[in-house]
Amino acid sequence: MIALLQRVSEASVRVDGAVIGQINPGLLVLLCAEKGDTEAVADRMLAKILKLRIFNDEAGKMNRSVQDVGGGLLVVSQFTLAADVAGGNRPSFTQAAAPEDGRRLYEHFVAQARAAHPVVQTGQFAADMKVSLVNDGPITIPMRMSA
Repeated sequence: MIALLQRVSEASVRVDGAVIGQINPGLLVLLCAEKGDTEAVADRMLAKILKLRIFNDEAGKMNRSVQDVGGGLLVVSQFTLAADVAGGNRPSFTQAAAPEDGRRLYEHFVAQARAAHPVVQTGQFAADMKVSLVNDGPITIPMRMSA
């Protein structure tokens, strides 16, 4: 599973011109399931994201997690994180999970996030989404976990 985290002061996602998910300070989580990923991988990814200390403490050091600061999560599916550009000029997405597996793992991740964290908003799986954000820092963290 691949995630790209962006610490944001605000972020939103629109589908067909309507805002369907929006947070104030927190994390925009772009999420991609890969072939072979399981619910256990998604659970480990979520646990790491919730505890990752990338928010500032009183001294300005990155010592606080999204849970510590009460920030929101905006979780957006993005299969293009699995892009392989080594073979030419057109990306290959062969490592991305099949759509039905990707949807199942995305929905599992979101359900677990909602059970563990008070503010969770989402995009819409497989939709043409417009994502807006104000990256705070900028802080952008790529993550990858596998079985």
